[in-house]
Parts: sequence; structure tokens; C-alpha cells
Amino acid sequence: MSRRKSSTRASKPEPGSSTDLIKEVQLILRSRLSQTFLPEDILGFEEEKQQLQEVIRRTAVYGESNSVLITGPRGGGKSVLLKKCLQNLENEEEVGTNLLQVHLNGLLQTDDKIALKEITIQLQLENTLGDKVFGSFAETLQFLLDSLKSGDQQSKPILFVLDEFDMFALHRNQTLLYNLFDVAQSAQTPICVLGLTCRLDVIELLEKRVKSRFSHRQIHLFTQLNFNQYVQVFRNFLTLPQSFPNKKFVSQWNSHVQSLSQEPSIIDILKRQYSMCKEIRELQQLVTYPVCKISTDQTSLMINDFVESRKLATCDSKSAILLGISILELCLIISMKHLMDIYDGEPFNFEMVYNEFQKFAQRKSSMQIFDRPVVLKAYEHLMALELVKPTDGMASKVQKEYRLMTLLIHPSQLTETLQKYPQCPTEVKQWANSTVTT
Repeated sequence: MSRRKSSTRASKPEPGSSTDLIKEVQLILRSRLSQTFLPEDILGFEEEKQQLQEVIRRTAVYGESNSVLITGPRGGGKSVLLKKCLQNLENEEEVGTNLLQVHLNGLLQTDDKIALKEITIQLQLENTLGDKVFGSFAETLQFLLDSLKSGDQQSKPILFVLDEFDMFALHRNQTLLYNLFDVAQSAQTPICVLGLTCRLDVIELLEKRVKSRFSHRQIHLFTQLNFNQYVQVFRNFLTLPQSFPNKKFVSQWNSHVQSLSQEPSIIDILKRQYSMCKEIRELQQLVTYPVCKISTDQTSLMINDFVESRKLATCDSKSAILLGISILELCLIISMKHLMDIYDGEPFNFEMVYNEFQKFAQRKSSMQIFDRPVVLKAYEHLMALELVKPTDGMASKVQKEYRLMTLLIHPSQLTETLQKYPQCPTEVKQWANSTVTT
């Protein structure tokens, strides 16, 4: 009886067991790969970080109004850089308690009335505004800013963060931008307006009166990481912190990550990723699949998972679509390819494609002969899949059999598809690889 009890006790997971540790690893690494995670340090943007912090600090401490535009590719680190700067500044006593923040997003605040309401809520001025009626947007905004002034007529500085700045530039008359920039220029109330956008030409979207009030201060973010720093970011995503409960496990795991990052196959994957895109968000996506594979059955990171993740990330959508079409539709695409080879990339129509396909079908006794309406239906399906496109737009009145079309498939995509296509007839592969002459 005592043996049974002892065996029952042994079967229960102990505190800090491998199951608990793996769950804790999953929680830490998955949260680290989320968009809300803020790293301890940002590599490659030291100068830009200092510049942005100084602008915000001068507004908070000295009451200097300003307007800044942060531009860079999507996923390039604009929001993370701003959050890191605000986090650093909040630890400074002069700034942390002396700066109000208003965060707006062009995808959410789709017009100026919604934006003004959001400003009122974030500044907690709903009761102050009450049922008052104002003649214009500018009067309402100025009343809100004046309401923040204390008894000695000194106002707390306000930081306005406009994410998706280009969407605000599409608002009617750009009223919000005009008034914010106007307040910043007039120095009535110390404010700093920060715009974040991935459009490098966003200044061209601004009206002349808005441009005249913008400081034209811009911070361009382009990833300048060298490959060694890129590999270090890769390690940082996967390394466990020293605050992890089990010190021995941390040491083993971090050693595993260190050795993994030095594997030739991993280095090759990272070099390919680095050559294609240096953005950190792309690296996060590469790491996400292997991290999600960690479980009680697989307690470590596997090289094969990184290889599979790379394949998933570089999967060609058109090649995937081609693998799902019928043999007839595949033959029509081969006919189009031959026609474009013959006529040096000139457009084609259905009649030309049908005649080319008929020549092949008549030469090969094993190839099924399809009726013309069936071939036309397959041709229309390729149009619906956007593998072929009309050259004259969708509003053309030309009969569909004679509309000029162009092929949107690259020869390399067709070759890759023929290699992977299940049970593809040999004569179709030979026909695709043959050289066609007029």
C-alpha cells in the first residue's frame, strides 16, 4: 500500500518541473515576439533616439513647441523607438510628471471630429467641454488647450502622437493638422506634434498653409544593422533573462541558443533573410514558428523548424495558386508563355491561346481534346485568379475572346510549378520546356 502511495506522489509534477519550465519559456518567448514587447535596447538607432528624446525633453522642460515627422518603412521600428524614448524620459523627474500625452491613429480617428473627441477623452476634459457650442474646430481645440492652464497661467506641455500620419493628411481641409501645427508655431501652449508614417513623400500631401506651419524637422529611420548586430538581435529574441526561476535551466538554454546561432545552416538562413530585408519585424516572423513549436514533447529549438519557417516566409503565392489549377488551365498558361516568347512579350487574346493549345493537343494522342466552351471557361477562371490581366482595363467593351491580355506569371514560377505539380503528364513538361518558333 505504501509503495502505491509513493508511486502516486512521484507521478505528480514537482514545483519547477520540466513541464512548468517549458510553459514559462513559452510565455516569455511568445510575449517577446508580440508587437507590444519593448526591448531593453534598440540597436542601430542610437543617434535618432538621442535626437527624438532631446526634442521631447525640450518641450517638457523648457516649454518649446515643435513638430517632428518620423518616417521609415513599415515594421522598421518607428513605434518602438518612440515608446523607448518615452520610457527613458518618464524616468526623468522633470519630464515624467510634466508631460501630457495624446495618442491618435489615422486608421481609427478617420475624421477630425472623431479625433477631437478622442483628444477630449485623453485629456480628461469631457466635463469642461460640456454642452458648449463653438463656431469652428480651431475654437474648440484652443478652448481645450486653454482649459489645461493652471492658476498661474502656465500650461503643462502636451505631446501629440499621430500614428499613420499620412491618413490624417487625407482628412478634409487637413483641419486637425493645420490647427495643431498652428498652435505649435504660435507658442500659445507648449505642444510637440510627432507624426509617424511609412510614406516618404507625405510632405507632398500637405496643403500649402499646413506646410507653412510645419517645422520640416524629419527623422528618417532606415535599419543600419550590420550582420553581427542582426545575429545579436536574433539571440536576444531567444535568450532567457537572468530573472528566470531556474538558474541552471537558464544557463543550459542560453548556451543552446548561442551554439544554435553559430550553426552554418542557421547562419545561412539569417544571411538570406538579412540580404532580402533587414527589418526586425521580418526577423520576428522568422523566429515565431520555431518558438511556437516548443512544447513538452519538443523542449528545445530545432534547426529544421527554422528551415521550415524560412520556406513559409518565402512561399510564392502565385506558385501556390498554380499548384491548385487543372491540367487544362496549366496547358493554357504554357500556351500563353509560348505566345509571349514568339511575339516578344506582346499581348495575346483567347483565340491565339486556343489555337496554340489545339496544335499541342492534336500532336499528342494521349492529350484529351476539350470543346471550345470548356477551354473558354478555364481561360476565364485564370482571369478570376488574376494570373492573366486585360491590358485595356476591366471596363472594355471588346468581346471577351478578342480582349488583349498579358500573363502575370514569370517563367521561373511556371518551371517550379511543373516540378512540384502532382502527376503532371510528361508531354506537358516537355512542351513547356520546348523552344517555340513562328
